Amino acid sequence: MLDPLVAAALDAHGIAHETLACDPELADTAQFCAHYGIAAEDACNTIVVAKKTEPREYVACLVRADTRLDVNHKLSAVIGFKRLSFASAEETAQLTGMLIGGVTLVGLPPEIPILIDERCMERQGIILGGGNRSSKIRVAPAALLELPNARVADIAKSAT
Repeated sequence: MLDPLVAAALDAHGIAHETLACDPELADTAQFCAHYGIAAEDACNTIVVAKKTEPREYVACLVRADTRLDVNHKLSAVIGFKRLSFASAEETAQLTGMLIGGVTLVGLPPEIPILIDERCMERQGIILGGGNRSSKIRVAPAALLELPNARVADIAKSAT
């Protein structure tokens, strides 16, 4: 069952989706893909990055599981800010209301910029967190551009 906030946001933005059940113990992407037979290029991770400023500012990034977010080069160039760090699990949970393994772009506070790596757009459908560790959602990547502050950028590099 999807997180109610995520379900409401999907409906509010008219984003068609398929809900997938997930064993909470298998919510982390690598385990999820291995157990459920999902290709890494079809599974995506939402990663919250913090600008090292006071007060803290955040950006949410979506990258495929077969890539890595390039924080120090590509992301820094796209957002025009050099001092960046990954938000901690606690910081991410406080900001999003979601636990690692279930974090998704859908339902984030509208003031948080969303960057979707261009490689995500190459897939017909992608799988994201469902807002909790017991669900995932499959969506057409272009549908995510309906979210507030969402845009596509080159922010990842090959995982190998």
